[in-house]
Amino acid sequence: MKRGKKYLQAAALVDKTVKYSGSEAVELAKKTSTVKFDATVEAAFRLNVDPRKADQNLRGAISLPHGTGKTVRVIVVAKSDKAKEALAAGADEAGDVELIEKISKGWFDFDVMVATPDMMAQLGKLGRVLGPKGLMPNPKTGTVTLDVAKAVQEIKAGKIEYRTDKVGNIQVPIGKVSFDANKLQENLLAIYGQLVRIKPATVKGTYIKNITVSSTMGPGIHIDENNIRK
Repeated sequence: MKRGKKYLQAAALVDKTVKYSGSEAVELAKKTSTVKFDATVEAAFRLNVDPRKADQNLRGAISLPHGTGKTVRVIVVAKSDKAKEALAAGADEAGDVELIEKISKGWFDFDVMVATPDMMAQLGKLGRVLGPKGLMPNPKTGTVTLDVAKAVQEIKAGKIEYRTDKVGNIQVPIGKVSFDANKLQENLLAIYGQLVRIKPATVKGTYIKNITVSSTMGPGIHIDENNIRK
């Protein structure tokens, strides 16, 4: 792949033979941002898991201590009273049959969907559309719930979902380049701690094979897991 001049200049600041401490890595992610907008900083974890096995197909959600810096559009599929609760809590849109119909016609102007349990049967009809986009509500991530107000507030405040891809990687946003480096590191440690806590008992050998942080369109920076807290 041919790289631009700005990327090459940024990449020159990163020693590919070195694994950096957590604080050094997030500082470098900030320094190596090459775009004009406030880029997202992402963390990628390469795990020694087999997602084909149910207990190793990791999925869940976590509230980052400092949020992601992103404005998240949340909709709620729920009947009258619960829809009103959701709107009062800050949902961008809420409703039941009409909202499902709107989505079925190709409307996807949202980032996260929350639904009450009684609406899941009707939403199931849109599974083939919502599933591949990662938009189908799931109890494991707290997006199927009766407490829609709490769900909306947590997501708006910076709750993120994580899940393993086909080869066992998990990639999540941990903030923006404009964030203070300490806040980025604390967000990084929050997701790292969560992944350590949910390590499947059936995993043998090294669990976390590699940890990398990068800004949007920036170079990857490898982290030494033993020094991630430093």
